[in-house]
Amino acid sequence: MARTGRIRRRSFACAALLVALAAPQGSSQDRRVVRVLAERFTFTPSQIKVKRGTVVEFRVRSDDTSHGFHIVGSNASVIVPKRGRGDATLIFEADAAGQYTFECSKMCGAGHSFMRGSIIVEE
Repeated sequence: MARTGRIRRRSFACAALLVALAAPQGSSQDRRVVRVLAERFTFTPSQIKVKRGTVVEFRVRSDDTSHGFHIVGSNASVIVPKRGRGDATLIFEADAAGQYTFECSKMCGAGHSFMRGSIIVEE
């Protein structure tokens, strides 16, 4: 009986250690999910404000054809499937204050070059 108690305590201690080690580093960062709709040469919302240090998870859905979602000056880019085929997810870490432009990176029609928006990272 005493042996079973020691095994349980050791198992609990190991589990607690694994949880502590698995906790994400920098967990003081805020995480925010932003849903974006892409359609007919516009993103809605087209302006997104976040605090510096926020990890932004963009979930982009199209209401018409397939589009791209690219944050200019970065490698962050995804293809957004056409209507009814799901969302595309992109993670952006807002490490530095400033304004970042996002745009459609897949030719989608005559108004493609107007399909832009901005992420404003505030202190």
